[in-house]
Amino acid sequence: MAEADIAYVATAGAAGLALALSAWAARLRGRLAERNTVLEAAMQRAQADLSARDGALAAFEDVRVALTPGGGADRLGSPATWELIVRDLTNGVEVFPDDPAYVVLDAVREVAGPRLEALLERGEAFDAVLEGESGAWAVEGRSAAGAAWLRLSRLGLIGTAAESGLGLLADYYPAPTWVVDAGGRLAWANRAWLAEMKVETVEAARDKSLTFDRGADAIVAEAGRLHQRQEGFRWTTGGGRRRAWRIVAEPAPGGGVLAFALDMTEAEETRDTLRRHVEAHDETLNHIADAVAIFGPSKRLAFHNTAFQQMFSVDPGYLDERPTHAELLDRLRQRRLLPEVIDYAGWKARELDFYGASAAAPDDSWSLPDGRTLRVVRQPHPLGGVLLLFSDITDELKLRSRFNAQLQVQTATLDKLNDAVAVFGSDGRIRLHNEAFESFWGVTGEQLRAAGDFDAVAALCQAAMPDPSLWLGLKARVADPDPESRVPISGEGRTVDGRTAAWQTRPLPDGATLVAFSDVTARRELEQALAAKAQALEEATALKREFVGSVSYELRTPLTTIVGYSELLELQGDLPERSRQHAGAIRVAASQLATSIDDVLDMAQIDAGEMELTLGDVRVCDLLDTAAEKVRARIEGRGAVLTVACPTGLRPIRADAQRVGQALEHLLDNAARAVGEGGSVNLIAEGSPSEVRIRVEDSGRGIPYHLQAHVFDRFVRRERGGPGVGLALVKALVELHGGWAEVESEPGKGAAFILHLPLEAASVAAAPELHLGTGF
Repeated sequence: MAEADIAYVATAGAAGLALALSAWAARLRGRLAERNTVLEAAMQRAQADLSARDGALAAFEDVRVALTPGGGADRLGSPATWELIVRDLTNGVEVFPDDPAYVVLDAVREVAGPRLEALLERGEAFDAVLEGESGAWAVEGRSAAGAAWLRLSRLGLIGTAAESGLGLLADYYPAPTWVVDAGGRLAWANRAWLAEMKVETVEAARDKSLTFDRGADAIVAEAGRLHQRQEGFRWTTGGGRRRAWRIVAEPAPGGGVLAFALDMTEAEETRDTLRRHVEAHDETLNHIADAVAIFGPSKRLAFHNTAFQQMFSVDPGYLDERPTHAELLDRLRQRRLLPEVIDYAGWKARELDFYGASAAAPDDSWSLPDGRTLRVVRQPHPLGGVLLLFSDITDELKLRSRFNAQLQVQTATLDKLNDAVAVFGSDGRIRLHNEAFESFWGVTGEQLRAAGDFDAVAALCQAAMPDPSLWLGLKARVADPDPESRVPISGEGRTVDGRTAAWQTRPLPDGATLVAFSDVTARRELEQALAAKAQALEEATALKREFVGSVSYELRTPLTTIVGYSELLELQGDLPERSRQHAGAIRVAASQLATSIDDVLDMAQIDAGEMELTLGDVRVCDLLDTAAEKVRARIEGRGAVLTVACPTGLRPIRADAQRVGQALEHLLDNAARAVGEGGSVNLIAEGSPSEVRIRVEDSGRGIPYHLQAHVFDRFVRRERGGPGVGLALVKALVELHGGWAEVESEPGKGAAFILHLPLEAASVAAAPELHLGTGF
C-alpha cells in the first residue's frame, strides 16, 4: 500500500477513535451525574438520621463514647448531659477540656482501668459506677462491629414508677422490699422494710448505714455482680423471737438490685414441727416390737423400722437404697423368708395389686420355712402407697395351743373331782362347772347354761338347800368387786334330804370366783366316831397310867422287904455259903426289878408330860467319871477295859445331872452286857459351838442292820438287853433336854450310842443358878 493510503487509513482510524472517545465520555458524565444525585440524596438522609440520632440521645440523660484504637474518644449525646456529667465528675470545679469525652474516659480509667483495656484489646464487656457530686453514673462497656463503646446513664430505679400505682403497690407490699444501686447503697425501701429496721425514712436508714442482714447483703451483692437472680435463706432475731426469711435478689437495669424478704417463719416452724412429728413417729415405730414397712405411691420402700430389718435379717444398706416392693419380695424369696407357694408369680401379683385400694385388706398369715408364723396387715397409707405391719405370732400360737390344751386338761380334771365346782366371772355369770356340780344339785348342763347368772343358778340350787343367808353370802363374794369382800370363806349346811354339805369360795384372777360344794356326811359321821374312840382311848390311857402307877407302887413295897431280908441273911455269920449266894442272887434280882419299875414309872411320867428337869450347870467330865465308876467293876469283871476320854477345856452344859447320868448308866449297862473277854468300852465326850456329844462305844457283837431302826423302841425284843424300856428311856431323857440320840453299828464290830446334848436346855424347873463360864 502506498504511503498515501496508509496515511488516509491512519487519519480515518484516529477520527473514529476520537468519535468513540467522545461518546464514552458523554455516557460517563451522565453516569457520574446520576451517582452524584444518589450520593447527595443518601447524604441528606444520613444527615437526617444523624440529626434524629442526636435528637434521640439528647432526649435522655445518657451519653455514649466511641473509643478509637489510637486512644481517641468521640462523644455522642446531649450537650447539656455532657455538661452535667463533667460538672458532676469534677465536683463543680471548672475545667476547660478539649473534649468532655476525655474527662469521662479518665474517670473510667481510674475505676476500671484493667477492664477498660480488656474491652479495647479483646472486646470484653464490663460494668462500673462513677461517683459524682449529685449522684452515681452507671458505666457500661460494650464492643460492637470491632468498635468499643462506653455508655453512661444516671443511676436510679425509683422515678416516675414510685409515684405511679406500681410504686404505691411496692410501698405497701407487706414483705420488706428494698433497692440498692450499683454501688451497693440503699436507694429505696418500702414501709415494711422501714418498720423492720425501726426507722421512718430511707434517708434516716442511709445515715445510720442500716442493712436488713449481712447475709442478705451478700446475696444482693452476688446478684449485682453476676447479673443473675439469687435466692437465699436467713434467720434473724428481733423483738424477742427468731424469724426466718427467704431473700430474693433480682438484678435491675442500670446495675441496681431489687431485693425482697419473704417471711417464712410460720412455714419454717410448721416444717420444723412436721419434721419433729415425723421423727417422733419414726422413733415410736422403731420402738415397737412389730415390723413396719411403708411403700410410697411409686411402690418404693419409704420407711422401715428396726424390727422389720431384724425380723427379716435384711442388710440395712440394701434397705437404705429404697428398693421397690417387687424387688424386696424377690430378695426375701431368695432367702426363703416368704411362704413357699407353687405359683409365686401369681402370689406376687396379688401382693402388688393392693396399691390403690381404698380399704384395708383382711389380716393374713404367712407360714415361713424357718417355722415362724407372721400376721400380715395391709392398709392404704394416707399419703399414698401401702403400709405393711408384720407380727411374729409363733409364740402366741404356741401359747394358745398350750392354753387350749390346759383348758381341756382343766375341764377334764374338774370333771374327775368328787367336789361340785363352779366358777363365776366378775360379771356374776357362770363360766365353768364340772359334772359333780350337776349331780350334787340334781340339775342338767342345759339348765345351767340357760340360767347364766348367779341368781338364776342359785334359784336352781335352792330347791336342795333352801338357806337364803347362804346364797346371799355367796353372791356377795361373787358379785362384789370390793377387795374386802373377795376373801375366802367356808361353811356347812344341811340339804333337804339330810346330807351335810361343806362349801367354800376362793377368789381367782381377773375377778373370777370359785365356789365348791362337797358332801361331808360320811366324814362328819366318821369324825364323830373317831372323837368317841379318842375319848375312850384317853380314858383307857388314864386308867393304864393309874394302873401302872398303882401296880408299881404296890410292887415296890414287897421288893423293899425282899431286898432288906436278903441283905440281912447275907450278913448272918452262921449261914452256909451256898445259902448266902442264894440270898445275894435274890437281892440282885430284886434290885433289878426295882430299877425296871423305876424306868417304867419314869416313862409313864414322861408320856404324861409330868416330868420336870432340875437344871443346873453340869461339868460333863465329872459326869462321865461318876458314871464310869459305877460300872467299871462289872466291865473289868468280864475281862474288858473301860476308857474315859474328855477334853479338859470342855465347857459346862445346862442340864439335869441326875437324868443325864441315868441315861449314861443305861448305856454303860448295855455296853457291859455286850462286851466280852478282851473287849473294850469307851466313854468319850466331844464339844462343838452348839452342843456336846457323848459317845458310848463297845467292841461287842454289834447290832444287825434290820434292828438298828428299832433299837430305841420300848418293849421290843432285842439281841442285847432283852425286852425293856432302858434304851427308850435314854432317848426320851435326851429329847427332854432338847437333844437327840443315835446309834452307829456294824454287825460283828461293836456298836456306838451317841447322845447330842445342847449347851442350854430350857425348863421351868431350872434352878436359878449362876451360869458357869468356860475353863472348867
